[in-house]
Amino acid sequence: MVGRINHAIVEFFEKLSSWEHDVVREKGMTLPQMHTLEVLGIHGAMRMKELAEAMGITTGTLTVLVDRLEDKDCVRRVPHDTDRRSINVELTGQGKALFEEHDRLHLRLTEELVAACPPDDREALLRCLTSMNAQF
Repeated sequence: MVGRINHAIVEFFEKLSSWEHDVVREKGMTLPQMHTLEVLGIHGAMRMKELAEAMGITTGTLTVLVDRLEDKDCVRRVPHDTDRRSINVELTGQGKALFEEHDRLHLRLTEELVAACPPDDREALLRCLTSMNAQF
């Protein structure tokens, strides 16, 4: 049974990744750039270090991402309110619009995917995903 679950997870991941790459590419973005907008869109402005930790990347990698997102007018760096050594990253209007559009596409895809599932299966799926996410 675990082997079949493993293969189903891998297959789902590959299909979702392919969908995600296509959607992001249409906007002239990379997946890591869109992931940055998603984290900021969900959690609000964050310190560089906190954002890097939330994304599971180094601050050096994040610096390059933020540089490119600033060039696209999607994020801006602003001084932290209380810590002069820290810089917050926040979405610009354009970044927020891209995040919201991408979030709507995710929601629509999720609605389509779970539409065929009975309500009890949806609850079980949510419990399983929540439990699995907690393992990371």
